[in-house]
Amino acid sequence: MPDRADDWNKAMAGARNGGGDLNFEAELFKAADKLRGNLEPSEYKHVALGLIFLKYISDAFEIQRVKLEKEEYADPEDPEEYTAARVFWVPEIARWSNLKANARARDLEITDPATGKPRRVDIGGLIDAAMEAIEKANEATLKGVLPKDYGRPALDKQMIGDLVELFSDIGMHEEGEETKDLLGRAYEYFLSGFAGAEGKRGGEFFTPRSVVRVLVDMLEPYKGRVYDPCCGSGGMFVSSEKFVEEHGGRLNDLSIYGQERNNTTWRLCKMNLAVRGIDADIKWNNEGSFVRDEFSNVKFDFILANPPFNVSDWWRANLEDDIRWSFGTPPQGNANYAWLSHIYHHLAPRGTAGVVLANGSMSSQQSGEGDIRRKMIDADAIDCMVALPGQLFYSTQIPACLWFLARDKSANGHRDRRGEILFIEARNLGRMVDRTRREFSPEDIEKIAGTYHRWRAKGADFGLYEDVPGFCKSAKIADIAKQGFVLTPGRYVGAADIEDDGVAFEERIADLKDRLSIQFAEGRALEAKIIEALSGVRVGE
Repeated sequence: MPDRADDWNKAMAGARNGGGDLNFEAELFKAADKLRGNLEPSEYKHVALGLIFLKYISDAFEIQRVKLEKEEYADPEDPEEYTAARVFWVPEIARWSNLKANARARDLEITDPATGKPRRVDIGGLIDAAMEAIEKANEATLKGVLPKDYGRPALDKQMIGDLVELFSDIGMHEEGEETKDLLGRAYEYFLSGFAGAEGKRGGEFFTPRSVVRVLVDMLEPYKGRVYDPCCGSGGMFVSSEKFVEEHGGRLNDLSIYGQERNNTTWRLCKMNLAVRGIDADIKWNNEGSFVRDEFSNVKFDFILANPPFNVSDWWRANLEDDIRWSFGTPPQGNANYAWLSHIYHHLAPRGTAGVVLANGSMSSQQSGEGDIRRKMIDADAIDCMVALPGQLFYSTQIPACLWFLARDKSANGHRDRRGEILFIEARNLGRMVDRTRREFSPEDIEKIAGTYHRWRAKGADFGLYEDVPGFCKSAKIADIAKQGFVLTPGRYVGAADIEDDGVAFEERIADLKDRLSIQFAEGRALEAKIIEALSGVRVGE
């Protein structure tokens, strides 16, 4: 494979030395992307991610198997020895060593896991049988989750074999946690890469990492129940667990719950969490969280959500008197305030939530949205508003905002901020990472989250928060009422202070006049030259 050798070797070198930032993931994605040929990213996504998942669970199985073989009374062939260690049981047909050995198979006889009868397959059919066998052996967790269409005639079997060989070197000689981290990072990076390639459609299943990090760093989900009512591919949950690990917490202190309406995206989420070793209760139904709330009687300590913006077809007649509409019935033509109401309803007595919504939600007066917003403000349901820059999302170029809701603004060890809302103007933050998309840097995230935490602080940090003109403002509800209960941060933070350079205002104006006079004179001279040139042109020649 000479045309892909360079990317291939770089990726494998990165994998063997531990990856190093994003070099390993980027090179691996580049090498894998070259293999897809004319296959659309939306279709190829499931091919590549399914194989990364297979590689992960097979590696985890083999590591546990080695441990069991060293134990005197353990049975390496007992599936319960694996499930007790939170490792998937992998039947022999599905072990990566078998897939790697048959990566170029064109006519292989296997025993069909579904029927128990022999049949002949190529590498695609072998992978389908592997997926089927894994689901059958782990029904409680994986039933209906894994892709099983690798054997279809339209799929290039040379490409599948190439992918199997590409992924074969990842983690093969690493310790368990290193293997999990490498494959988890690869899965997450591939999700991001496919979201970028798919554009708007890709944004429906993936929230950009830096946006998720802002939400997580502001809410700090150390302990309790975490919920996402439209969880996509599970990025909120992955970042929450990363946060706990980075700050020395215990992962067992966090319980994760989610719901997703799109079955394909739900399957991506289940695989994403499994690759990360994250235990979660993720529900799917095709009616969605409004019509069929899978956790109707559960309250959560933290809720993180990036709902689809401005959904117009969400309403059903049976929602008319729903208990969730405590601030008023949301308009039938836009689900933004339905999401806010649903999320607030599910907050525990001291719960907090972070929600991504379209900018219009901060100021809209249509169909009673202004009245609902006013009632939320009067009820002290809103803790903080953050205005985001444009071009952060794969699915839309329009600017969005973050709503932070709280059940009790005097609780959770925080300073009493009842009767106030913090406004953060972050539209000028972030940097362009490519021609169409912006991303927050770690410093940007710290600036936003740090401001919020100083505002909420008690104890030693009490009094450290200060309003910063042009960036943040703590506003009283009375001030917000004067603005017609509009929550756009720009209305409250004012203009940034201009640094005094010692030049008097009169001197600046005089200098500006001189420069304008020169530019006007140059413009007039250029105009005369153009007219002179045009006067010599004869029509019809």
